[in-house]
Amino acid sequence: MPPLQNDRLLRALRRQAVDRTPIWIMRQAGRYLPEYRATRARAGSFLGLLRNPELATEVSLQPLARFDLDAAILFSDILTIPDALGLGLYFVEGEGPRFERPLRSAADIAALSPPDLERSLPYVFDTVRMLRRELAGRVPLIGFSGSPWTLACYMVEGGGSSDFRHVKGLSYSDPAALHRLLALLADVVADYLAAQAAAGAQALMLFDTWGGVLSTSSYHEFSLAYQTRVVERLKAQPVSRELPLIVFTKGGGQWLAEQAGCGCEALGVDWTQQLGDIRRITGGQVALQGNLDPIALFGPPERIRAEVARILQSYGNGPGHVFNLGHGVLQQTDPARVAVLVDAVHELSTPYHR
Repeated sequence: MPPLQNDRLLRALRRQAVDRTPIWIMRQAGRYLPEYRATRARAGSFLGLLRNPELATEVSLQPLARFDLDAAILFSDILTIPDALGLGLYFVEGEGPRFERPLRSAADIAALSPPDLERSLPYVFDTVRMLRRELAGRVPLIGFSGSPWTLACYMVEGGGSSDFRHVKGLSYSDPAALHRLLALLADVVADYLAAQAAAGAQALMLFDTWGGVLSTSSYHEFSLAYQTRVVERLKAQPVSRELPLIVFTKGGGQWLAEQAGCGCEALGVDWTQQLGDIRRITGGQVALQGNLDPIALFGPPERIRAEVARILQSYGNGPGHVFNLGHGVLQQTDPARVAVLVDAVHELSTPYHR
């Protein structure tokens, strides 16, 4: 593979010196881009796009053609693992993911066994390999997975939920069964991320999208404990041991000090917290990624620049900051506003790294 031409992201995640704050955007390859919508139409469906390495590579690269970003992220979905476990993933237009066979009992959970990832998800690893070749060292490639708790939410609920009553109910009615599910998922998630590393990913991210719906005690028991298990298993495997790992719990700002102790290199931060406060709370243990409110991109350019300036000032001088949104870019976002954001980060962050 060619040498990496832009290593700002990897250096920042390791809290090493950089010349400016690196930036990438969660869901940077997505429906806000007209070229993505055209490629998805060619694929025929979201799953068709997901399972076609050539087209998945194409959409992964599209934001880099528009914006001077410091990383590419694999185009995939967090629900590939439940699909590999045989739950029957499908998508309902306008409603999101669904599973034909949700897990609603201890017997359902006991019937699960770890999948052969290379056989069940070859398109994911083929896309990673293809992306590394196409990137040719331009920027690093991020691989990712959903967290065990977040995957369990979808698998037990059968799709998205407004109250998570089935999975949270299971945590009270049969916690042992939920722990069995989470333990299996933690090991599969770690092996899935390690396989992405073997295929060419240069950084990894764990998305704990629904950790914030839990109480503090339940978060520690059912989410953070299994994130830590993922980290420990990743760090025990030579192929993934040295890769920086970002852990992101949406709505989990009250637990950032505890998250910083899970063994990851960086924490993703949503927009509800001040980066300067988090930097003090975490005591320099980890790099921080974030944390512009995605809705800020609906403001005028001068307001976007002002928000960028505020966030950079909040973090302050020195390395260890990766600029990002506090969650994914919304599909209604004007790509021109994303360009304003990227340019503002480039221009305004330089003085913080002298």
